[in-house]
Amino acid sequence: MAARVLLRRRVAAPFMAATLVGGALIPSVALAEAPSHDYPSKKPIYDDYEPFLTPKTINTPVPSPTSDTIPPTSAPSEPTHKPHGPTPTDRLAVEIGKARLFLYRYARATEDAVNSTIDSAFHLEQSFTSTVASLAPSRESGEKLMPGLVYVLVASMAGSILTRNRSVLLRASVPLAFGVGVGWLLIPVTMNNVSDLLWRYERRFPAVADAHLQTRKSIQDAWSFARVHVDVGKNYVDDKVSDARDLVEGWVKKGK
Repeated sequence: MAARVLLRRRVAAPFMAATLVGGALIPSVALAEAPSHDYPSKKPIYDDYEPFLTPKTINTPVPSPTSDTIPPTSAPSEPTHKPHGPTPTDRLAVEIGKARLFLYRYARATEDAVNSTIDSAFHLEQSFTSTVASLAPSRESGEKLMPGLVYVLVASMAGSILTRNRSVLLRASVPLAFGVGVGWLLIPVTMNNVSDLLWRYERRFPAVADAHLQTRKSIQDAWSFARVHVDVGKNYVDDKVSDARDLVEGWVKKGK
């Protein structure tokens, strides 16, 4: 056992000495990272390394003008931008805009219709009130409506009582005639205003206006004819009364 230990020590000492001498005489570099371009044949010990090829070492084939083996390289074409359709967001925005415009137009039309209806109702009310106010007599005339209207109503009721057993035409016309006649006698200013209002409405219908004018003209002619005959009859009666008086006076004188 002791001999073996001594043997090992003797062998290890020369071996270590030879290793030190060789390291001093032949130096070597242990590269732990990627080598520089001066050491292309050595590889790193930690990762796979591919040798870097300089532009000088890359042999790119240069095609000759007359050779057909290598096709000519074409210039890189610019990428073509294909037109894209509208996105769903764009379509949704367009539909929302259409809906908003539709709602705006509908709301505006509704508002205009309501405003026009209110304006027409206001104008109708104003026209009605002004029309009723225009029928009343003026203060200068001194005419009062309340007693006159009561008399007109009583006259109409009297006409309906007189014609209660007559035909429908008489029961409709006689009370109206009595009321109109009493109205022209008691409240002439108001009746004149009513006739002017009726004439203003009748002028909207030419046929009704012409019929009214003809009827009025015929009534006026009949009235004037009646007045003439009344005047003639009155004069005739006056003449006859004067003649009779003269005759009686002559008889009285002769009797004396």
